[in-house]
Amino acid sequence: MIIFLYSIAAAAVLIYVPFLVVAYARMRVGYDMSAPRAMFDKLPPYAQRATWAHQNSFEAFMVFAAAAFMAYVTGVNSSTAVTAAIAFVAARFLYSIFYILNIPLLRSLMFAIGSLGSGILILLSIIQASS
Repeated sequence: MIIFLYSIAAAAVLIYVPFLVVAYARMRVGYDMSAPRAMFDKLPPYAQRATWAHQNSFEAFMVFAAAAFMAYVTGVNSSTAVTAAIAFVAARFLYSIFYILNIPLLRSLMFAIGSLGSGILILLSIIQASS
């Protein structure tokens, strides 16, 4: 189903949403092109959290992309799989927002929902490939 490919593309774009916040903060504190990573300690707390959200997005994307691609290749075709893929994308978007706003409980809940979405896709793919 094409939704899996669209969700991979959307998840890839979402990796960079928190980085827009980081870029804004860097411009406010004075961007140093010669040492962009050295300025991390100068960033305000919200921008530091945005950096961490950006880094975590790479990690979550790797698992999700593999899971969604597995579902696509094995021909998983169920509303559960579609819901899992969409839930991952929505949860990861909210994850970044809650991380930047420093709402740890909701951030953790979004992390769990996103992880569950990837896990469901992997499980459905294995079931589909075994039948």
